[in-house]
Amino acid sequence: MYTSKHPHLQPSVLDGCCAASIETFSARGMMIGKTGEPPLINGWIPYLGKALIFRKDAYKFLLDQQKKFGDIFTVHIAGRYITFIMDPFQYVYVIRNSKQLEFHEFANKMASKTFDYPALSKGKFPELKENLHRIYQYLQGKPLDIISDHMMKNLQDIFEWKCSQATDWETEKMYKFCCSVMFEASFVTLYGRVPAADGHKVISEIRDKFIKFDASFPYLAANIPIELLGATKKVRKELIHHFLLQNMTKWLGGSKVVQARQDIFEKYELLGDYDKAAHHFAFLWASVGNTIPATFWAMYYLLRHPEALAAVRDEIDHLLQSTGQKRGPTYNIHLTREQLDNLVYLESALNESLRMCSSSMNIRISQEDFVLKLEGNQEVVLRKGDWIALYPQILHMDPEVYEDPKEYKFDRYIENGKKKTTFYKAGRKLKYFLMPFGSGISMCPGRFLAMNEMKMFLFILLSHFDVELAENKAVRLDNSRMGLGILLPDVDIAFRYKLRSLRN
Repeated sequence: MYTSKHPHLQPSVLDGCCAASIETFSARGMMIGKTGEPPLINGWIPYLGKALIFRKDAYKFLLDQQKKFGDIFTVHIAGRYITFIMDPFQYVYVIRNSKQLEFHEFANKMASKTFDYPALSKGKFPELKENLHRIYQYLQGKPLDIISDHMMKNLQDIFEWKCSQATDWETEKMYKFCCSVMFEASFVTLYGRVPAADGHKVISEIRDKFIKFDASFPYLAANIPIELLGATKKVRKELIHHFLLQNMTKWLGGSKVVQARQDIFEKYELLGDYDKAAHHFAFLWASVGNTIPATFWAMYYLLRHPEALAAVRDEIDHLLQSTGQKRGPTYNIHLTREQLDNLVYLESALNESLRMCSSSMNIRISQEDFVLKLEGNQEVVLRKGDWIALYPQILHMDPEVYEDPKEYKFDRYIENGKKKTTFYKAGRKLKYFLMPFGSGISMCPGRFLAMNEMKMFLFILLSHFDVELAENKAVRLDNSRMGLGILLPDVDIAFRYKLRSLRN
């Protein structure tokens, strides 16, 4: 349910929320050897280059190359030459050159093929890309508060429904539980409530199809023909049909961000009903594709570390007491943005799990021939079409930045009772130290909502329930999806929950 049976290829960044595909793009034939060009790691297999060893363990491979060649080197991977910038102090020089180093055209092409809608060409759909980008204002500021309030209510409704099913200890698989709750709450918040009496069942059926599609998503992003992926084409078509206008108009209480997208699509006559529905489906994937596994890891690490669970629960209980709110499934809890932001132990624990489970790759493509100037009088000569990559997992697991980086420390992002935002490497302060949502022009526009959703999920879970692991087994990162963003677990794990006593 949580991982594909296929040996995953490296996936692609879409809407700024995922990482870039690197394995099946045709080579431009970049010339090597010009002054200013970094060392080339070519590999002996024609076309593939270092693709196989990179796919097996990108993190280890890049660390090995860094030890041999330094902080800048070019790797030949499946016909594509990718220059990696490993030094986090150099990230800013890549990120700020957004005019020369672009991302959106590549993401647009990949998304249109993956989700089956026409590419957003300026000639056919003038300013559609820009109009859609402007809609992300609904995921910031006051509109963010509104949609977060709706998400909180929907989460509480789902948990209350689950409480009605639980009279004593209930045992479930944790990833399946997180997927069920977060998918339904996100769906209802964004698109509205299914008015049918069996609304939970309808959304569950959509979720099950979504999981099947998501298992094949890396292949689609890597340019593998959908005809080679079994029932994926049929499943994708069924999912898209759920978002046809005649179906969406039946849903009640949808969000302003989705309504604004609908209004924009209606202005383009060349955009067919199926194309509009495909855009809506793509937006759903971008909304939950990484949030669900990130929620799992946040919950898993808390349950694995009792001291972390106790600290976060105490913080939650204190907030409820100080605001005069009662906990329990029959009481509605309201949290302001300021209150959510002030839950420093909850946020630190969440950031720590994101540090440990995120494995995105930030891709930029040179739009012209130019020289990328870096710190220390270093230069990288780029031709139009060349790729530059940042791989933040190297930063996240750097022992110079994070002491004992392989250990989960729930309070790593707290200092003197406040949020810690200063981290150092070699005695110098880092501008970028945690990058689970990408960077610059490719940063996930829904990151603020995603963080709120995960905080609210954990808040309700820990305020309503006693929770504990029901299995004593290790859950590891499934590295086969390196590059997609948030790594999935290699197995699911059982946990137990029951209603907390109101006296606790």
